[in-house]
Amino acid sequence: MRNVRWLLSGLLVMALLVLAGQAAAEPIERVDAKRVCMINNTFFEKDQIPVQVGEKTYFGCCEMCKGRLASDPSARTATDPVSGKTVDKATAVIGATPDGKVYYFESDTTFTQFKNRA
Repeated sequence: MRNVRWLLSGLLVMALLVLAGQAAAEPIERVDAKRVCMINNTFFEKDQIPVQVGEKTYFGCCEMCKGRLASDPSARTATDPVSGKTVDKATAVIGATPDGKVYYFESDTTFTQFKNRA
């Protein structure tokens, strides 16, 4: 009986930890594209290096990133974490978490859905 109580207590604690982790989704705020390295997908406090490709502008943090954005079309796209659709980083709605991780969204709607996730 004692073992069963310990087992149930342990399962309850694990369930509460899982629920707490889901409820505590990391906050995200919309950010300006010029502050994002679109290769490292990281937000910076200062403007990054603009890279003009056709009519669109991308941003990188160094010459290597600048070169990759100019030459590698796959580096200029991302997947919206809500819709699963491919988005162009130059036209995406961009959000960053407090640790600087960046997400790209196809619209304000999917950004808001992600921001308000529970």
